[in-house]
Amino acid sequence: MLIRTFVVLVVSFVVGACASEPDYRAAENGGYGYTETKITDTDYQVEFKARGSDKGAAMNYALLRAAEVTLENDHDWFVITHRETQIDKETIRDHSFDGMAGGDMVTYCNMIRCETRYYPRSAFSAGIHVGGRTDSDIQVTLDIQLGSGSQPQDKHSYDASEVVANLKPKSEE
Repeated sequence: MLIRTFVVLVVSFVVGACASEPDYRAAENGGYGYTETKITDTDYQVEFKARGSDKGAAMNYALLRAAEVTLENDHDWFVITHRETQIDKETIRDHSFDGMAGGDMVTYCNMIRCETRYYPRSAFSAGIHVGGRTDSDIQVTLDIQLGSGSQPQDKHSYDASEVVANLKPKSEE
């Protein structure tokens, strides 16, 4: 009975640790969290850096911060003009922003050299990419352009109020 209880506790801890998502907070001194840099009055670069394995949560938090920056600057929507994700120094670039037909460029670096490979979108969907250990460093960088009024009908265009309503962590409401 004692062994069974111990096993249940260990499994619960491991599952809980794997399922945890990063904290949504401002980064301090280059640490984990979000930062933004103003490029022009309507152009910003937003970054979200996390430790863990939940690339989706890191991407959502970068989107959330982009939406907050948009609203803080009295705009209604934003368009992502460039997106880049780094997992343990492996860079994953979404080339749908460059007009290429659905694929990703992944740059693998080691102490000696860097090597870049192209993977069609279906390869990533099939799970070929191996990055993302439970202790990975994940950094999502978004270049955004803010706008007001009529929102462009573009797959990279987001209504800032909707993004905040859907992605804001429940603990902050």
